[in-house]
Amino acid sequence: MSLKPLLRGGLAAGLVVLAVSACSAPAAPRSAGAGPPKASGPAALPAPTGAYPVGATMLHLTDDSRPDPWVPERKARELMVTVWYPARERSGRPVPYMSAKESELTLKGKRVTGSPYDVLSRTRTHAFADATPAGRDGSLPLVVLSPGFTMPRSTLTALAEDLASHGYVVAGVDHTYENYATTFPGGRVADCVACDADSDFGFGTKVTGIRAADVSFVLDRLTGDGPAWKGSSLIDPSKIAMAGQSMGGAGAVAAMVKDSRVRAGIDMDGTTYARIPKGGLARPMLFLGSAGHKPGGRDVSWDRDWKLLTGWKRWLVLPAGDHQSFTDVPLLAGALGVEPPGTLTAARSAELTRTYVRAFLDLHLRAKPQPLLERPSPRHPEVTHCAPAAKTCA
Repeated sequence: MSLKPLLRGGLAAGLVVLAVSACSAPAAPRSAGAGPPKASGPAALPAPTGAYPVGATMLHLTDDSRPDPWVPERKARELMVTVWYPARERSGRPVPYMSAKESELTLKGKRVTGSPYDVLSRTRTHAFADATPAGRDGSLPLVVLSPGFTMPRSTLTALAEDLASHGYVVAGVDHTYENYATTFPGGRVADCVACDADSDFGFGTKVTGIRAADVSFVLDRLTGDGPAWKGSSLIDPSKIAMAGQSMGGAGAVAAMVKDSRVRAGIDMDGTTYARIPKGGLARPMLFLGSAGHKPGGRDVSWDRDWKLLTGWKRWLVLPAGDHQSFTDVPLLAGALGVEPPGTLTAARSAELTRTYVRAFLDLHLRAKPQPLLERPSPRHPEVTHCAPAAKTCA
């Protein structure tokens, strides 16, 4: 069966199918109603909850060691990366969510027609462009964020800004030619070449392998010799984690298998493709999923990989959540004039994602005990803890 209807599902039909891809069991379709809601105007992301102001800078990185895997005539792999980080003060211009052209191409790719094509470019963020970084040399953990297939890195901004406000450096990666618009310096735009290959045999394995290579290169450029970011000296290279949604979550597992520098990983609702060695993977792993990723469900990849995770591990599910509940998509639904995904409110989806992701990172990169990850929380009843052997969540 072709994956294209899932990989490239249109927003106009409802965000429940937005970039679902092969990384998640799709949610049940909504019943027909009186039509989509009216677009509300530009969205505003929730404010970060940490003590630090947030800075952000964009990096154009070129890997001369390999041709682009999607466009081989390009002899080097180019990536755009946004680095969010704790800043000394709130100064400078706000960082745009995306450019007007990126917004237009993304909405056209998703077949969204109920709002102006530039509406996503007017989303209000909380980071300041190139603000002076805060922190001591070697003191800040690094988290790499990888978005779902066809989705730009900006769709994880609410999570990235919150982590940065709590003292993390966060690198959001656009995996070139895997979303509808990546803009490079000078205005050149790369479109979704990979969208034409999404029904190929072995597609998921190929994508996650590419993403793992991208992440290793980004780590080289942020923590190696001649770093690409002026604040790189603040990063503690022994405290690196990766989190991703959908195909990005699958990429997190692949990156952990490939690169031992990634000390901990979070897969947010993504079917996994990378083969974990038979000897197991001993580094910490969090599976954070929607209802389609319950143990014993239609996607068996988590059940398979769970047995090979030999270190700290947790499997958490939001039964009322949707595949996109871990992204900015619910926060953008009103601006786009489409039904929000899942039955959680957008604000609650963002709060739960931020809370549980940060708890995992605080535990494994900062050694701060996190009772939240040990048992169900009465303050967060929407999140269930799963026992895969018993195929139950409670």
